[in-house]
Amino acid sequence: MTEPSKSAPDIQGEGNYDAARRYRKEQETFARSGKVEEKAKQAEAALEGPEGDELEAARHKAARGEPKEEGEAKRPPERPLSR
Repeated sequence: MTEPSKSAPDIQGEGNYDAARRYRKEQETFARSGKVEEKAKQAEAALEGPEGDELEAARHKAARGEPKEEGEAKRPPERPLSR
C-alpha cells in the first residue's frame, strides 16, 4: 500500500490516515505515561461531585447524537449494516 501524499486532502480514500496515525500515537503515549490511573480518579471524582449530573446528561446527549450547543450540526443516526 502506498503512503498518502502530504499534499493530499484530509479525506484520503476511506479516512484520514494522518489523523488516525497521530491519534494512535497520542493514545499510546498517554497509556505509557503512567497518568491513566490519575485521570480515572479525577473523572470519578467529577462524576461523584456537584457537576456529576451535568456530566452524565452530556454523556447521554452525546450518545444519542444530539448537538452540544445551539446551531451545532447533529450527527446522523447510526443505521444497522445491511446483509
